[in-house]
Amino acid sequence: MKKALIVWGGWDGHEPEQCKDVFEPYLRAQGYDLRVENSMDVYTDADYMQSLSLVVPIWTMGEISGEQSAGLLNAVRSGVGIAGWHGGMCDAFRMNTEYQWMTGGQWVAHPGGIVDYVVNIVKHDDPIVAGLSDFAVRSEQYYLHVDPGNDVLATTLITGIDAPWTAGTVMPAVWKRMWGEGRVFYSSVGHVAADFDIPEARTIVERGMLWASR
Repeated sequence: MKKALIVWGGWDGHEPEQCKDVFEPYLRAQGYDLRVENSMDVYTDADYMQSLSLVVPIWTMGEISGEQSAGLLNAVRSGVGIAGWHGGMCDAFRMNTEYQWMTGGQWVAHPGGIVDYVVNIVKHDDPIVAGLSDFAVRSEQYYLHVDPGNDVLATTLITGIDAPWTAGTVMPAVWKRMWGEGRVFYSSVGHVAADFDIPEARTIVERGMLWASR
C-alpha cells in the first residue's frame, strides 16, 4: 500500500486544518496509508520518510529546523513526491532558499488582496489539467518568484491592482517539476478551504497529488 503524509500548521489565516480536511478523505479513498501530523518533527524520521510515496505540506510561514529541512529535502530528492498549494507550500520557511529551490517558487505579493481573476489552462494535453477549462476565482492572486525550469500547466494574468507596473504580467499558477528523483506539484489557488469549492481548483490538486506520488 502506498503511504502518504500530510503535515499541517503554520499561519492560521490559510486555514491549514480545514484544508487538510478537504483532501484527507480523498487520499484515503485512493487507498493511501495516510498519516496526518501537526508537527514537522516527523521529517526527521529518515526511515519513515523514505517509505513514503507522497508528502502534502500545508504549512504557511513559520520556521523549519535544519534537521527537519534536511529530512524533507532528502526524501524528495530520493524520489518521494510532494504536492501542495498556495502559501501552504510556496510561502513557507522564507529564510530557507533550498526549500524554495525544491518547490520551484516563492510568494512575494498578492496585489489587491482578495480580487477576481482567471486561471488559464495552457498545457491542455497534460493529465493534471486535461479536459478542464479556464476558471474564475475570487481570492488572493499570487505574485511569485518562479523557477524558469518549471513545467507550467496554467497561468493567470496580473491586473496590477495596487501595483500598476505589474499589469499584464503572465504569472505561472500551476506547475510541476522534478527535484532529484522526486516529483513536485504546485497550484497557487487555495488561500482558504472554500477556494476548493471551485471544482477545477480541487480537481487540479487531486490530480497533482496523484501525479507527484511515486
